[in-house]
Amino acid sequence: MATGIQKTRWSGELFPDGVLLPFSKKLMNRTELHYHGKKSVQEIFDGSVADTEIIWKSNSLDANLNTLFWGNNIEILRKLIKDDSVCKKVRLIYIDPPYATNSVFQSTQQSDAYQDLLQGPYYLEFIRERLVLLRELLADDGSIYIHLDDNMAFEVKILLDEVFGKQNFRNWITRRKCSTKNTTKNQYGNVSDYVMFYTKGPEYVWNRPVDLWTDEKIVKEYPCVDPLNGRRYKKVPIHAPGTRNGETGQPWRGMLPPRGKHWQYTPIRLDEMDANGEIYWSPSNNPRRKIYFDPESGIPKQDIWLEYRDSINQNVKVTGYPTEKNLCMLELIVQASSNPGDLVLDCFCGSGTTLYAAYLHERNWIGIDNSFEAICCTLKRFHLGTHSMGDYVKPNQKEHFTFELLDPSHFSPSLFPPCPLTLEVQEEFTSIAEEKLFHVH
Repeated sequence: MATGIQKTRWSGELFPDGVLLPFSKKLMNRTELHYHGKKSVQEIFDGSVADTEIIWKSNSLDANLNTLFWGNNIEILRKLIKDDSVCKKVRLIYIDPPYATNSVFQSTQQSDAYQDLLQGPYYLEFIRERLVLLRELLADDGSIYIHLDDNMAFEVKILLDEVFGKQNFRNWITRRKCSTKNTTKNQYGNVSDYVMFYTKGPEYVWNRPVDLWTDEKIVKEYPCVDPLNGRRYKKVPIHAPGTRNGETGQPWRGMLPPRGKHWQYTPIRLDEMDANGEIYWSPSNNPRRKIYFDPESGIPKQDIWLEYRDSINQNVKVTGYPTEKNLCMLELIVQASSNPGDLVLDCFCGSGTTLYAAYLHERNWIGIDNSFEAICCTLKRFHLGTHSMGDYVKPNQKEHFTFELLDPSHFSPSLFPPCPLTLEVQEEFTSIAEEKLFHVH
């Protein structure tokens, strides 16, 4: 943290010999990543559009509120852009895309779930194309969260600045993803990944998340007790960085603010606060403001998340899909950046954690994935729920949780009564649907 006083102008000559570099605010806020194969924005919009077929639908009037697409997400995103009921109506997007790991991931049943084989510029353009289309789908007050690890997060951050504008970057969130690792002989343990939070514009939906107070945190943050009313409080300065020439820069009680600073309040207001007992005077006659503990306010959520690890023990409920993310983390994001009735989209939906978090908090959703395993996991999550990790390693229960889809005899219009949905399949995937889901006539 920079502890000095912040200014926007250098006191002396910034460049030698009076040289002025051709900087402008517009140029300084514009960063682009150049690489082989980078397309124009128009080329991205002009790409092929998916033809999809509804192969199953809940027998409910609300079935159209939630749609699961099986197919190539970029072509389906172009299809959604042409849908006036969706385009510029999506309030929240969360994606957990491939990480450029050059790996094939398998489910707990050792079947291939998805591939993550793109590298370098091919990976970057893969991500950028989808970001361009996702921005078009976002509502003007919408938000997007992108979850990555240290392999490509820093390069993708530049792409996000380019697509969404650096001024719309809100947070770089560091999440503890797993328990302590022992492979730290020559480096620190790698236990974190990152969530980048951007908005489409300066005005956006934001329901500030807070953590609940504990007795330990209360005593630590508010160590003082007011003898007059018994309330806990903490002491904070009554001055702030920067000089002022108005009232807040004038003496109060015969004292000037510290050099390079100003009073946070006018002398008249400070007198009122002192009369109300809101000012603490130290033995050396140094004034500090009392901030009283408010049990209703909670602790504002910060950008380091330690409590949302993935699958920390055998009792955690999961679908068995690889790289499945923590449900509580997704619930936090859904509640913070959308409201009930809003539309949430995840075009790398995997096991459907984002979709389920949206459902739990009365949001509508669109999920897209090209993996048969992902479609199965999502449908199973809504029909059968999740199961403890231990269930997947018990031989006598394994057959209950295989990752073939539900038996066709159970796949009826009355399925998923709590969360009615529509299943659409891209034309190129219908033959697999006929073979693996049920016969489509």
